[in-house]
Amino acid sequence: MALCGISATSSNHHHPSFLLHQNHRTITSFSSSPPPNKPKSPLSSSSSSSFNVNWTEKFSLSLGRRSILNNLPVIGFLFSLEQSFPRLLFFSKALASQLLQLDRYIDSKEGFTLLVPSSWNKVDKAGATVLFEDTNQRANNIGVVVSPTRISSLGEFGTPQFVADKLIQAERRKESTKNAEVISVSERPGHAGLQVYEFEYKVDSTRGGLKRVFSAAFVASKRLYLLNITHSDGLDNPLDAELRVTMEQVMHSFDAVPST
Repeated sequence: MALCGISATSSNHHHPSFLLHQNHRTITSFSSSPPPNKPKSPLSSSSSSSFNVNWTEKFSLSLGRRSILNNLPVIGFLFSLEQSFPRLLFFSKALASQLLQLDRYIDSKEGFTLLVPSSWNKVDKAGATVLFEDTNQRANNIGVVVSPTRISSLGEFGTPQFVADKLIQAERRKESTKNAEVISVSERPGHAGLQVYEFEYKVDSTRGGLKRVFSAAFVASKRLYLLNITHSDGLDNPLDAELRVTMEQVMHSFDAVPST
């Protein structure tokens, strides 16, 4: 995993709430006085009888005895929703919290830092300075490669678009690549004003199928730093909105720190 065309010898390198606000509302039934000589129904009287039901807005329904009986299944369904929504809300919040839980990783020796998902494992892999893998799907990973270079900044090599084009060309030259397409290219300032290039692209490969890649690169102290975030993005396992935000947070967090 390296940025195409940047190295010590200038040769090419490459690597691949919800918040439910509950208000009280009242379902009120009205009916006329019962016919003479007939007992009053407990569900019908000359005065209003109230049923307090928790829901999202206040409303009232004029219901006679027969209408109430006909709507008892609906009322029961509303009560069941009221009981189930808090559990669903708790599960959704817990899941989102897990997806967005990121920890700061600092490599003072190599001089870089980034955020990584707390549930991902750090593993050893030849050629990678550091690599983190998804515990549920090892093909999803975050890797950093640090290598020497002759240039002092990425600007000396080319613009963000130029670098992105080189990156995609290298992807397309792989035998396993069926298609590769750039999604976005940007630049941001990093530590002490250094240039950081960011890229997002997708690759369709015979090895792993469709995947989304988020990359960031910068040069500091005559060393090239390259971050690659790879995540599956197939029809059976698409990259959803929450995970996309997480991957972007990781990409934006990649920066230099004073080396020791």
